[in-house]
Amino acid sequence: MTVLDPKIAAAINGENDEAAQAGTRKCLINRRQVLLSGGIATSLVMVGIPGAPEAQTPAVISTYPRKLIAKLSALKTDEPFDFEYPDEGEYAESILVKLGQVSGGGIGPDKDVVAFNYTCTHQGGPLQGTYQAADKALGPCPLHLTTFDLTRHGIFISGQAYQSLPQVLLELDGDDIYAVGMFGLIYGRFDNLQA
Repeated sequence: MTVLDPKIAAAINGENDEAAQAGTRKCLINRRQVLLSGGIATSLVMVGIPGAPEAQTPAVISTYPRKLIAKLSALKTDEPFDFEYPDEGEYAESILVKLGQVSGGGIGPDKDVVAFNYTCTHQGGPLQGTYQAADKALGPCPLHLTTFDLTRHGIFISGQAYQSLPQVLLELDGDDIYAVGMFGLIYGRFDNLQA
């Protein structure tokens, strides 16, 4: 047990302090007010100040030469089609799939044809052969079980990843489906520029 010096204990308790004895020294803020102020400040930072303009982060989109991928009429719902894009390099394997429901970035009359890079954004696990038709999802990744929702721009559903799958931007020209760019960074690359 630690014993305080009597002079220190008296100073802590406000004894022998002329201002404290005169009643002129008061604490300006108590613990409850500190916690309340901290909570309000945190809320304003997390939610934003009402009426203030929101900060906007531009989407990172890389464009490439158009590449013919498939024919819309040849696609069947929930039957993935594999292709390489944006190049023939490492981590370029991608999936094109007609999901059968409106999806983020989808093309075609039903806005249900989407394409994504096949490489998990966490540690580069291969996602080939993991398409789940019932959930319209890709995964789980064999490394750490990350699963991605293809109807919502490839956002991760569960697992260790913290970034969505890079989405291949598609363009429809008649019955021809073209890949024209990437939305998001491909795993293992510092940028999406061609080599």
